Amino acid sequence: MRQRRSAHRRRRVDTLRRSWRDPEAERTVKIVPKEPAQQPRPPREETPAERADRNLSELLQELRVVQTGVQILFAFLLGLAFTSRFPQLNAFQRGTYVVTLLLTVVTSAVLATPVALHRALFHRGLKPRIVTLSARLAQIGLVLLMLSLNGAVFLLMDVVLGRTAAIPITAVTTAIFTGLWFLLPRTARRA
Repeated sequence: MRQRRSAHRRRRVDTLRRSWRDPEAERTVKIVPKEPAQQPRPPREETPAERADRNLSELLQELRVVQTGVQILFAFLLGLAFTSRFPQLNAFQRGTYVVTLLLTVVTSAVLATPVALHRALFHRGLKPRIVTLSARLAQIGLVLLMLSLNGAVFLLMDVVLGRTAAIPITAVTTAIFTGLWFLLPRTARRA
């Protein structure tokens, strides 16, 4: 009993020591409170493998949500080609349609790649590497999704309101996506 308790304490101390280290950057993480009265957050009691498991699980869940939106956009774009109004599109609008459709296909492929990576590599003990690659692919996928969605907005606004209105409307929607998806997380990280 005593030996088990002492082994448990050693494991807990080792875990606490490891949790203060950032395995990707190989540096010690110092948690400093923002406010003088605020206490520093205690480190999570997890091993690097547990952290990689948690990060991958969270990332895959986020990608599931985003992938649904990509699939809905893709279905919408596929359906457009079979409407009665599609033959009336001019060459520029058809080009915009094709580019947007292909961007959506590439977006779907990029956002599904982390699942394929996990399936192919998780038995090999490469989970931290899978998490790093998957996080980069998720960022690339979000950029592609932003372009796809704004391509669809541009196409629809061009058909409905004309190109003169489509350009500023698409510029505004692009700015909104950029602000919410890329600038807000960056500023929140610094705060």
